[in-house]
Amino acid sequence: MAREEFAFSHSLRVRWAEVDMQGIVFNGHYLTYFDVAFTEYWRATGLPGVLEQAAAGQEMFARKATIEYQGPARFDDMLDIGVRCAGFGRSSIRFLLEIYRGEDRLVSGELVYVYADTAARKGIPLPDDWRATITRFEKYPPAVQ
Repeated sequence: MAREEFAFSHSLRVRWAEVDMQGIVFNGHYLTYFDVAFTEYWRATGLPGVLEQAAAGQEMFARKATIEYQGPARFDDMLDIGVRCAGFGRSSIRFLLEIYRGEDRLVSGELVYVYADTAARKGIPLPDDWRATITRFEKYPPAVQ
């Protein structure tokens, strides 16, 4: 994907605790970076957060996560993580993410979440207003992120 196709981007700096002896980010930390960026994306949409969802008895559960590595991030790098909604299922939402250092794409990935009834642990239809909010957010992202 082209970097400018992402409706949302979140920046973070690689910390010492996230790298190996060669100063390269340990591969498992990229999922954490994805999660942080997704959390900020969700916050920016204004949709109910995890605590509000849990109180209502519904939550989004991770169903799938994939990562493709193109290059390594290193200690103290400033990274930009792009997040984009790629589509909706009946009860699921699919997101594409990419991590950049400057103009270099380092990592690509996908996250799929399922909206579910917490007690039953079964998928339920995504609320129509969530679909509309995310679609609008993707079309008209906030000016400052």
